[in-house]
Amino acid sequence: MAPSTNTFNLATASAQQILSLANIRAVLQRLEDTIVFQLIERAQFAQNAPMYQPGAIKELVEGEGWQASWVEWFLKEVESAHARCRRWSAPDEFPFTDMSLLPKPVLPPVKYPNLLYDHGINVNRRIYEYYRDHIVPTITAKFNAQPTTSSSGTSSSSSSSSQTATADDGQYGSAAVRDAEVLSALSRRIHFGMFVSESKFRSEPQAFLEPIRQRDSEAVLALITKPAVEAALLVRLREKARVYGQDLDQAVALMQQGHGREGEDKDTQRKIEADEVVKIYETFVIPLTKVVEVDYLLKRLEHLSPTQLEAIEAGKGYIEE
Repeated sequence: MAPSTNTFNLATASAQQILSLANIRAVLQRLEDTIVFQLIERAQFAQNAPMYQPGAIKELVEGEGWQASWVEWFLKEVESAHARCRRWSAPDEFPFTDMSLLPKPVLPPVKYPNLLYDHGINVNRRIYEYYRDHIVPTITAKFNAQPTTSSSGTSSSSSSSSQTATADDGQYGSAAVRDAEVLSALSRRIHFGMFVSESKFRSEPQAFLEPIRQRDSEAVLALITKPAVEAALLVRLREKARVYGQDLDQAVALMQQGHGREGEDKDTQRKIEADEVVKIYETFVIPLTKVVEVDYLLKRLEHLSPTQLEAIEAGKGYIEE
């Protein structure tokens, strides 16, 4: 069986292979699958707001002196284990926990090819806050909409007390596992934008010279933005979310009854709404990825040798050193 075309080993592949736009796009498309699946997994639990509130879990405060939230503690514990396996030394991995709180790797270091300069970019705080404040409440909203029966026997979904009850299922451990998985996938997807920037810079470095020198972030953004590619991404993402988010047994039953796809879309109960997933990408993932890409490129010339800069200015392209 031939190896998958949408993954590669950063430790053994060449810089040219890794920075190929075809390979990068394949990785990003695979991450679409991962993100959609993990959002579906998280959506099976309630919002569980106390998981994200600093100091809300008294056992952590009293037993470990941990003042931050349950999810942040869970991330620290998971990322500590991953740190021992040298995950955070890879150029495409970024922890949510401050590196000062993580242990040193047990395994010896890996020598990666020369890919990205020492950029210091990490937007995981912004990812975590948006995930906590917007994504989790949106994908778990169905728990707030469950109708309850009033004392008069009528069904109602407007009771604030019932909403509070259904919005917290107490499954803080299981929900935190899913949180860590979604956050990790979102982080990798967004930070992978730096590989896109590096690839585009190396393929056409002369076009970036003046915008970077002028600190013209809008011009840099225009160079890396491909509206047709973004539009195709959203169409592909919507279809994935539509297919992955349906109850296939129910969908098959509807099709056997002659409803076809229209009936399936109308009547099938969904694990997550495709519109929600598309909105996450359209309003958050894509814009923040662009921020990462532009921030990376604005300092790119500072990390060129005089020889490399002279070659670019002379129209000879990017020279690997």
